Amino acid sequence: MSRNGSDRRRQAWPGPPGRASAGEQRPRVVVVGGGIAGLAAATGLAERGVAVDVVEQCDHLGGRVGGWPDALPDGTPVAMNRGFHAFFRQYYNLRALLRRSDPALSALTPVEDYPLIDGAGRRDTFRGLPQTPPLNAVAFALRSPTFRLRDLIRLDARAAAPLAAVSVPQTYELLDDLDAATFLHDINFPEAARHLAFEVFARSFFARPETLSAGELVTMFHIYFLGSSEGLIFDVANANFDVALWNPLRRYLEREGVRFHTDARAAAVTLDGAMTVTGTDGRVWTADAAVLATDPASLRTLVASSPELGDPDWRARVAAMGSAPPFVVLRLWLDRAVRPDRAAFVATGGRDPLDNISVLDRYEREAAEWCSATGGSVVELHAYSVSADDTEVRRGLLARMHELYPETAAASIVAERLLRRDDCPRFAPGDFADRPTVATFDPRLKLAGDGIRIDLPVALMERAATTGWTAANELLAGFGLAGHTVHTVPNRGRSAVLRRLATAGSAR
Repeated sequence: MSRNGSDRRRQAWPGPPGRASAGEQRPRVVVVGGGIAGLAAATGLAERGVAVDVVEQCDHLGGRVGGWPDALPDGTPVAMNRGFHAFFRQYYNLRALLRRSDPALSALTPVEDYPLIDGAGRRDTFRGLPQTPPLNAVAFALRSPTFRLRDLIRLDARAAAPLAAVSVPQTYELLDDLDAATFLHDINFPEAARHLAFEVFARSFFARPETLSAGELVTMFHIYFLGSSEGLIFDVANANFDVALWNPLRRYLEREGVRFHTDARAAAVTLDGAMTVTGTDGRVWTADAAVLATDPASLRTLVASSPELGDPDWRARVAAMGSAPPFVVLRLWLDRAVRPDRAAFVATGGRDPLDNISVLDRYEREAAEWCSATGGSVVELHAYSVSADDTEVRRGLLARMHELYPETAAASIVAERLLRRDDCPRFAPGDFADRPTVATFDPRLKLAGDGIRIDLPVALMERAATTGWTAANELLAGFGLAGHTVHTVPNRGRSAVLRRLATAGSAR
């Protein structure tokens, strides 16, 4: 499998034509947010000679995929971040960004399998599946303990038709008002598989199926399964995110002339001839245009404190952007190793509050070095869409870890970090139509991020990267500069046979 993707049917979306470089008359753009979306926008602009200032509220880059140095109580230096992230092969635009500073993607390591385990102990796996749809789905059904071939026959073909005929935005227009749990019930999807495979997809959006848009779920299933031949096996960063990904990219962008302002929070944006971004500390950045690439809550706050921005309708759409329920990451440094056959990553269903468990020393350099020196292990537990307090969630996560990995019950916790965050976008039923887009009321102002609407088949980190590149392209077009091609999985159901079956089912 190529690190750059090998699907011959992937779709190219060319950027606007124009000059290769701005030359001496360099426009200036302020990018608010140094996460994936902001870094993609900064890269797209800087590579065409645009002067870019990146204003980032944290002291590190990467946003929700950021990493930072930490230390254990005994002073031992360790790495910390907000938890496991999967870099799928169909993340073409994110990978294009990372290749700017790492052409061979040497910072990414394949995870050969990630089992799914439900509350009854049933296990699904993606190891060894064919990559070509629909053979991958058939093979998965044939060997799955939760989904049998006979279940395919029992599916309601008419109700399930959207699974085989995905197209964005039409799929959202058809299904966004429906929640994912109801959709799965309506198509007669088997309950055991529903709670395992599809619940794992839903939890990727930090939501339970009953609070997730069916349009989002079906599109995601297309991106990762029926619409792409890249497969469901993914890569992970082989060192902490700052070391592996963002520090090298920052150095690359600084060579392109990008100026980074970390520990700097934007307080307001004004449009009075020039574009002005004012920081909470009084600093001012003046430019020809701006990209707001923040999390939903920060965008809501920034727009609310910038009364000149937009008309009432646009401001209301931004104000209505929701955040997903909180998630918790519990990272543990244990005094003994877990069993050597434990997978690097396991997703779970029906084991609340645990949604997945990772053994970091299987893939992250800093964790492996600590474990080599101490004989211990570094384990990370995730809980999504949580309502309980930290004490209760921690207690539940530890109990589930001991249940799944009994050898950890006797381990002592050398150190731990518990993070609770609630800054991920919400993808609830009915959200799609009014979600703000990359383009805004003013051609000088663009939005980017994984909560921003873009009518392409992308999700999660790849949506962040794609909106960032697109924001850059739209500004470059206004400057008369050439844009950048973005790529996606095909924006239609991949199999002609399945599309015909879907059409026939819809017509019944």
